[in-house]
Amino acid sequence: MLSREGLEKNQIPVYIIAIILGGIAGLIQPKAGGLLEPVVSVAIAVLLFSMFCQIPFLKLREALHNGRFIGALLLVNFILIPILVFLLIKIFPQPDPVLIGVCLVLLTPCIDYVIVFTQLGKGNEKLILASTPVLFVVQMLLLPLYLWLFIGTEASQIVRIGPFVEAFVYMILIPLVLALALQFSAKKSEPGSKALDFTAWLPVPFMALVLFLVIGSQIDRVINDFAVIISVIPVYVLFHFFAPLIARLAASVIQIEPSDGRALLFSAGTRNSLVVLPLALTLPGEMATIAAAVIVTQTMIELIAELIYIKAVPKLLYK
Repeated sequence: MLSREGLEKNQIPVYIIAIILGGIAGLIQPKAGGLLEPVVSVAIAVLLFSMFCQIPFLKLREALHNGRFIGALLLVNFILIPILVFLLIKIFPQPDPVLIGVCLVLLTPCIDYVIVFTQLGKGNEKLILASTPVLFVVQMLLLPLYLWLFIGTEASQIVRIGPFVEAFVYMILIPLVLALALQFSAKKSEPGSKALDFTAWLPVPFMALVLFLVIGSQIDRVINDFAVIISVIPVYVLFHFFAPLIARLAASVIQIEPSDGRALLFSAGTRNSLVVLPLALTLPGEMATIAAAVIVTQTMIELIAELIYIKAVPKLLYK
């Protein structure tokens, strides 16, 4: 008989199957990508809603007052990670359209499904949730500066605040409000309590659905531009190798709690790919297509990296 504990225990095989099926679906029916892509944001919103329902929000106040963690988060994501990105793009130089895509995605820490991966990797997801507004505001302020430093004045002018605000409202704020309403209802009524219990079943299947949709909707775009973007694969692989190691070192120096440290590692290794994709699509002509394909490639590599992080972070990097 299927149990929630059994489903969670076997989540990695479930995710791997979802990735494989998504790739097969996207290759067999490339036109389906246009239909699947709009559903990705909805699936992420439901996934985050189900995650938020499991978080004891009364303890979020404690998380917000964890100045040591917030300091480490800002140090890693906005000083150490940009240095890593700068070194990688100097070691592996790229043409401008590719470089813009790389910088857009690697310089922006994730504010949505990182919460899910953090929880799956036994990190403090409450801290990550509490810090999303901070990450959102700081990356909005610093991204134009980083693009100007890394690429030039023209690149810094392509950033638009709209996609970031939309993602924050639809993927974070609305699911959060609904989860709070359900938690309040669960304290007052039995139907509300049963509904809250049911949401505990949703994270694993909806994470699998998100993986399926992302791969299925984007794999055709990656294959079409593969000759151009193949040169960025080493950049992404090295990024996902070194980012958690840098965060682990920072966590040791700053001496934060193990659960908080695991959250820091996931934040360092998880990027804002689904949010910055619309920014890439605002670029002129062929540059938009190439930059978007570069960002999607990072998403696919990141999803594989996250499956490794889920096991490696609590068992090897931060016991």
